[in-house]
Amino acid sequence: MILVLDNQATNDEIKNLQQRLKFMGFEAIISNENAQKTISLVKGVDKNTDIKGFINLPLVKEILPLKTKFGLANKDAKAQQTVIRIKDKKIGGGHFTVMAGPCAIESRQQILAIAKAVSSNGASILRGGAFKPRTSPYDFQGLGEVGLHYMREAADRYNLLCISEVMNAKDIDLLEKYVDILQIGARNMQNYNLLKAAGQAKKPVFLKRGLSATYNEFLLAAEYILSCGNPNVILCERGIRTFETHSRNTLDIAAVPILRELTHLPIIVDPSHGTGIRNAVAPMANAAMAVCADGIMVEVHTDPDKSVSDAQQAISPTMFADMMRSLRGIAKAVDMTID
Repeated sequence: MILVLDNQATNDEIKNLQQRLKFMGFEAIISNENAQKTISLVKGVDKNTDIKGFINLPLVKEILPLKTKFGLANKDAKAQQTVIRIKDKKIGGGHFTVMAGPCAIESRQQILAIAKAVSSNGASILRGGAFKPRTSPYDFQGLGEVGLHYMREAADRYNLLCISEVMNAKDIDLLEKYVDILQIGARNMQNYNLLKAAGQAKKPVFLKRGLSATYNEFLLAAEYILSCGNPNVILCERGIRTFETHSRNTLDIAAVPILRELTHLPIIVDPSHGTGIRNAVAPMANAAMAVCADGIMVEVHTDPDKSVSDAQQAISPTMFADMMRSLRGIAKAVDMTID
């Protein structure tokens, strides 16, 4: 159940209402505060609850039933699309965000060189893995905290934000010391303990769609984070596993307009994992821009063939620069700005 509150309600009044609902045996989660209305999701309502009685509570102007199980992620939960603000950057709301960098941070020299290359061509967020979930236990697993230190240095030097994957709830505090955005990878989309912990984090969370996840499952994973108090969730379509074997995954570009009808959250596309093919990255990045995604995440390496992780899908700085020139042309056609 959703309660639409008086848009003139003060923070103290809302807190008093939350306490009153808690005394009644319910939990109220404030999901949106803007000039139009404040919406509270009430948990604990069941078929025996007389929801009509809630209209008599102070501040309550309207009662809305939940149309889906993802009440906070649902488009109806906010009057406008979510725009996530980090320092001087915006993600969502007509701003096309480019996240670029290596799959894995290999050395200080490597991440500094890549940060310089992507920042000079329009990227605003540096990506890089310090903890790597690898299919084989014998593959490179990442540099850990040392890698995070290198990435933070590179991001600061070239005025970039940075994002890196968190694999365990216990590592969230460590990553928050270094990164601006916490990434939850496809393999952990349904790691519910990790999602709950990320919901209590102070940094925005970048949630990748699972390898075989439906839209409903994807949004319910986001709901875990939102329901634990973190309103800053970014969705990432990164390709799903189908019967096709030529490409690493099948990039579901239709996910962008479909999810746009279901949720207010920003939607990013990852054409690198979505295809696993170097020469397909730029065309699919163009497609992401054409369907008005909120941005892309791509893997860039100064020497792609020598990348210790995902070499086949990494693009060179030259290819990245060419891709960005193409994206700027499409941006004019779809009325978006690359930030």
